Amino acid sequence: MILRQVTASTLKSLRLEAGLSQEQLARKSGIDRTYISGVERGVRNITLDSLETIVLALGVSQSEFVVTLHNHLKMVKAVD
Repeated sequence: MILRQVTASTLKSLRLEAGLSQEQLARKSGIDRTYISGVERGVRNITLDSLETIVLALGVSQSEFVVTLHNHLKMVKAVD
């Protein structure tokens, strides 16, 4: 479940960096705000299609997201 939690925190940090609320991101992505909330809290198991849609709505490339996710994972592993 580490990957789900780190994905959640990565998406949330990218959303906040973009200056978007969950509602604004929902409108940009076409994905329900409650789903985005669940993903950010790590209680929803996001599909790759939804992940890509959200990442692109955040204005981030897929490769940039993967690099950011990797860096967040390294930080979590360093704490363990």
